[in-house]
Amino acid sequence: MRIIILFISAVLIISGCASKPKEPLHYHHSYHIVKKGDTLFSISWRYGIDAKELARWNRIPHPYTIYPGQRLRLNSTAPTSSTAYKSSSKSSSKQTKKTQKTKKVASVPVGDWRWPARGKLLSKFSAKNNGIDIAAKEGTVVSAAAAGKVVYAGNGLKGYGNLLIIKHNASYFSVYAHNKRLLVSEGATVKIGQKIAEVGSTGTDRSKLHFEIRKDGNPVDPLKFLPR
Repeated sequence: MRIIILFISAVLIISGCASKPKEPLHYHHSYHIVKKGDTLFSISWRYGIDAKELARWNRIPHPYTIYPGQRLRLNSTAPTSSTAYKSSSKSSSKQTKKTQKTKKVASVPVGDWRWPARGKLLSKFSAKNNGIDIAAKEGTVVSAAAAGKVVYAGNGLKGYGNLLIIKHNASYFSVYAHNKRLLVSEGATVKIGQKIAEVGSTGTDRSKLHFEIRKDGNPVDPLKFLPR
């Protein structure tokens, strides 16, 4: 197995599915053509980019509406003069302060974490697996591993089936894939241990939960955060 907030791979595919997932390839891509079902967040997660940065680079105002066929810039390379993003030295200074503040918030740990589901550990985190897989019967409760806000709820990321992504702070996100049903929607605030979904087999070949933790857009070993 090899996924991303306002954040984040050419194509992300869960191991155990028809083909293996690939790591984000945002360093090799300059643009993304919006497809039906894409959201600004799902695109930012796919390429490992902060969603607000993606919106700023492409001058997309809140509520970040995008359209099929739209071409989105995937880096901060200066645009052409016809689409230049103008800013004064004063606004640049404000942006620098904002970035510094964000970095400071990002350094704050989440705190307590809980196992997202009861079951047998199928596979651990590795170079080919961005998270862990937990085998469980279909319909088993999936709980929020930590408190946060749901920033993605849907099935628009290939290989993940019905997927939830929760933002815990400026740095940490958790991912819950292959669910049978999603019980919370985008924008919902959830508490640690709250029921958010049911284990299923969407996007894979067996009933299981694929769980990831990402720090600053990079996958980290969930077993280093979850209680023993």
